[in-house]
Amino acid sequence: MRVDLEWGPAGAKALAETCDVLVVVDVLSFSTALTVAVERGAKVWPHTGGESAGQLARDIDAVLAGESVMPSCDDRLPASLQGLPAEARLVLPSPNGSSIAFAAVNGSLPVVAGCLRNAHAVARHLRDIERIGIVPAGEQWGDGSLRPAYEDLVGAGAVIERLTGEEPGVELSPEAEAAAAAFRWLRPLAECPSGIELHEKGYAEDVTIAEQVDSSDVVPVLVEGRFVAV
Repeated sequence: MRVDLEWGPAGAKALAETCDVLVVVDVLSFSTALTVAVERGAKVWPHTGGESAGQLARDIDAVLAGESVMPSCDDRLPASLQGLPAEARLVLPSPNGSSIAFAAVNGSLPVVAGCLRNAHAVARHLRDIERIGIVPAGEQWGDGSLRPAYEDLVGAGAVIERLTGEEPGVELSPEAEAAAAAFRWLRPLAECPSGIELHEKGYAEDVTIAEQVDSSDVVPVLVEGRFVAV
């Protein structure tokens, strides 16, 4: 087994040329919210957002996340999705992790979503795969360029660290090894910029949910355009 790591959409595109599976990691908050949703039995469609996301939701009779009528609630975030009805159909857009997954919808490469909460479960799911590409989504600067994000670095590192425990002799790229090392020195997500921003907006519970390591046995897998639980 070999594990490589590259950041963002360009990294996903590069890894897709050489890997057998992509693991998208967007800890705050697409991957975490997605994991919570599929734990509830939901089917979740990734999307970049905008009017076409609303059209997709209407076409497939799904709910578009982010259109909550509750002013204190953001149903793109994990805490709100804990009350999601079983068998719900949800379009979950984001400019980072969900956009990367959406770009892979029409491809042939398997895509799974990883985060701190399901790192061990993802590693078990991938233990027989030869070439694994880990894609921390990162955030965006004001000009749209990629901003590497601490939470995605350690989320990717958690999956990689668990993979090395599942399979002896795993070969890691330098970037993958650095991510695993960062996870071993995991710091509270409330200290990173994305965590601080969520705290300031009143979403501290979402940060707490996101930093629960190995609390979920569910692996979201992209099947026919939507994520389902395995």
